[in-house]
Amino acid sequence: MKIHVASRNPKKLRELARVLDAAGINGVELVSTADVAPYEEPVENGRTFTDNALIKARAGAAATGLVTLADDSGLTVDELGGMPGVLSARWSGQHGDDAANNALLLAQMADVPNDRRAAAFVSVCALVTPDGAEYVSEGVWPGLLLRSVVGEGGFGYDPIFAPLDEAAGGRSSAELAPEEKDALSHRGKALTGLVPVFRELAAG
Repeated sequence: MKIHVASRNPKKLRELARVLDAAGINGVELVSTADVAPYEEPVENGRTFTDNALIKARAGAAATGLVTLADDSGLTVDELGGMPGVLSARWSGQHGDDAANNALLLAQMADVPNDRRAAAFVSVCALVTPDGAEYVSEGVWPGLLLRSVVGEGGFGYDPIFAPLDEAAGGRSSAELAPEEKDALSHRGKALTGLVPVFRELAAG
């Protein structure tokens, strides 16, 4: 069975492949948006992570005729009422400028005391089949917003986010090895939640 992952990021394909391998699911071929015939990718204008994940998955399934997986994710900060949220990638005004996004968020939270710096990474994965069946799974990775950039790994808000997981040992998510991050992260949890669906589709 072939599954289209609505992304051009090879890391997302590898992450899903690891989840499928861990679950003992075989016979699945993963292809990215770069591997299928070009189609007009939709504007992610939803108000929630679920909205955006479904927008991408529906468009991918309709264009390719393949079962399509898409995700939307970001950082939510309690003190900011859940923002940056779906605006995480463009919080500073320019899409994908990680350094600027981090700097702006740290400045906005500069005077907030430690006991009000709760934050979480959230990922929603949506799986849509060509016949219109839809499945959604959410993963949440709770933590605290740091006061400065720590670590050089990862991407996005990883250097200013400290997971609460005991296994993280107080490190920022930018200090975790890739395999450690996979085991703890929001996207890993969301993908794992879809394992029963993947298993059923692969068996069918």
